[in-house]
Order: sequence, then C-alpha cells, then structure tokens
Amino acid sequence: MHETVNGRLATAGLSLPPTPAAVGAYVPAVRSGTLVFTSGQLPMVDGELVARGAVDTEVSVETAHQCATECALRALAAAASVADLDSVVRVVKVTGYVASAVGFTAQPSVIDAASAVMKAAFGESGAHAREAVGVAALPLGAPVEVSVVLEVS
Repeated sequence: MHETVNGRLATAGLSLPPTPAAVGAYVPAVRSGTLVFTSGQLPMVDGELVARGAVDTEVSVETAHQCATECALRALAAAASVADLDSVVRVVKVTGYVASAVGFTAQPSVIDAASAVMKAAFGESGAHAREAVGVAALPLGAPVEVSVVLEVS
C-alpha cells in the first residue's frame, strides 16, 4: 500500500500546519503546469513567530533548526493548497534564508533541517537542489525563511 505524505510525516513526528495565509500582496503557492512554487514561509505557529533575530546571537542554532523545520512544513502546507502532496514526483529545489550574525557561516546546517522535512515527506524523491543564504534581516524579524519548488504529476 502506498504510504501518504501525511503518514510519512507522522512517522517522523511531524505534521502539516493549516494552510498559511498571505501577509501581503501575494499568494502562498502557485502551480504552473507540473511545477508548484511556494512563497517564502516564516516559522510561524498560531500566528506568532517561533523566534526573532539573528542566528548565533539572538537565536541559537538549535532554535534555528526548529524554525527551518516549521518553515518547511508551512511550505508544504502552502503547496497543498494548489496540488495534492501525494502527487509530488520530486522536490526540485529548496531555498533557505538565514538571518545571520556577523561571521556566522553555518547557514547550510540550519537549512539541513528543512531538507530533512523533504526527505521525511517524500523519501528519495525529496532529494533536491538547494540554496542556503545568509542575510542581514528577514521579514518580521524572522531568523529563517524557506521556499520550495515541487514537481507534481
């Protein structure tokens, strides 16, 4: 029997949040043909940021990992608003931004947490191209922002 994305996430101790609402003049996700593009997702739970500030000074790397996990789950929830996640053929790309303290260079480690969500959700089809970028600041003071591109059947 084919296991669902939600089932695989549950096995990993994860679950999708409600579909994130846009907080500006955009939509959470767009489908164009067989591709789904999500808007950047912040680490929000119950309408509040999990943490605020730069990673390695105001936010610990451990908390940043939790934030990246939440961002990835929100990106999948956004994607689910325009496509059935069980129709995902592969995760094409993950882009992660990390609000970084001066000298912090472990952005890939932080975004590894988002990549782990894709692996948990989609198995080998969750392998993807990726960018992990350090920035001075993110919207609302978030420490992490993640977007994804998915291919669907």
